[in-house]
Amino acid sequence: MTTSSSSGGIITQFYNCVVLKDHRLVDDYVYVQDGKIIDPAKMFFDERRAPDVRIDCGGGIVAPGYIDVQINGAFGYDFSNDTDIIDEAVDNVSKGLLMQGCTAYCPTTVSSRPEVYKQVLDHLGPRAGSVERGAEVLGAHVEGPFISPQKKGAHELATLRTAEGGLEAFDECYGLDRLRRNVAYVTMAPEVSGVLESIPRLIAATGIRIAAGHSNATTAEATQALAGGASMITHLFNAMHPFHQRDPGVIGLLGASGTTRPFYGIICDGVHVHPHSVMIAYRAHPDGACLVTDAMAAQSLPNGVYKLGEMDVDVHDGNVYIQGTNTIAGAVITLAECVRNFARFTGASKVEALESATLHPAQMLGITGRKGVLAHGADADIIVLDHELNVQRIFVAGKEATRENVVYKNKL
Repeated sequence: MTTSSSSGGIITQFYNCVVLKDHRLVDDYVYVQDGKIIDPAKMFFDERRAPDVRIDCGGGIVAPGYIDVQINGAFGYDFSNDTDIIDEAVDNVSKGLLMQGCTAYCPTTVSSRPEVYKQVLDHLGPRAGSVERGAEVLGAHVEGPFISPQKKGAHELATLRTAEGGLEAFDECYGLDRLRRNVAYVTMAPEVSGVLESIPRLIAATGIRIAAGHSNATTAEATQALAGGASMITHLFNAMHPFHQRDPGVIGLLGASGTTRPFYGIICDGVHVHPHSVMIAYRAHPDGACLVTDAMAAQSLPNGVYKLGEMDVDVHDGNVYIQGTNTIAGAVITLAECVRNFARFTGASKVEALESATLHPAQMLGITGRKGVLAHGADADIIVLDHELNVQRIFVAGKEATRENVVYKNKL
């Protein structure tokens, strides 16, 4: 066989591994060319070509790169507050996340004033991942401001809005064209005036996805939102109507029958959600779990005072609170840690834990043609893990990310 071909670039083979494929870990190989996962049959039988590069995975697990669909910032940067240096924030967070095994993400904004969305959303839209640019940006997650004042959590009360004006209210706040170009999904509370009626119209007008969250909605209201097109619950159990046997609120959607149940974000840091609650969610709807960090600026930095939007928060030993209160204000965990915690909290298999940070978020965003899977034609965003689910090697668009070729800085 030859080792070169005019039909494409270098072919890389991952071998000596088990591969996450079709909901199983199987003894197999993965082949990559020009940033995509390829079918080796053409290489072998049509081109009679051998791989140019062979990567020994040391008996480890080969999986798609992690996807974090809710992260407010990291490495000192905050996507809602650092409006004047937003490109610097995206550049450095993207590179830092990549080195944690997160190869794609949704930069998240907390409830803000319209002028903030005008400043930042055009900088949080989709952009490809690479060793030069870091993790892929999948579009923003806009969390609020159409949320419940009773369940605002760490969101600033003065920024919250209602939607009596229908689409005009969302256009005035975000700009519908900005949503179309730059946003993957928006979190809103179904019970806020005007929201339920607007969900199907907003989806039709912009193509974004809708999540229910920061909500005091009844189960009836949440079910209505689901029927209107909502497909995600933002950080399950946090900032929502608590579970009650006669009206379980948004949480009750996990037990819905006769309809497609929503995906749900869940923060597995052992602070936001008790491990027993994580187990309940997993047992109720394992295929809907999307592990998220909900990380804020202090992720990967020392204890101290940081910003979440316009609010000061105290960070101490993994706990994050609005300064002077006991209100949780984001997290500092990595997605890799969430995966290991999820397996430990629930007894989930390695496959289930990995798919909760790869396949499920890709399904939620409707991008499984290229992300969250190792299928032929998908993007070659790949992590190699040991069997304790520690990330050992990271590849984005088919190229290995290392401390030598991915350079980023913390905000001082």
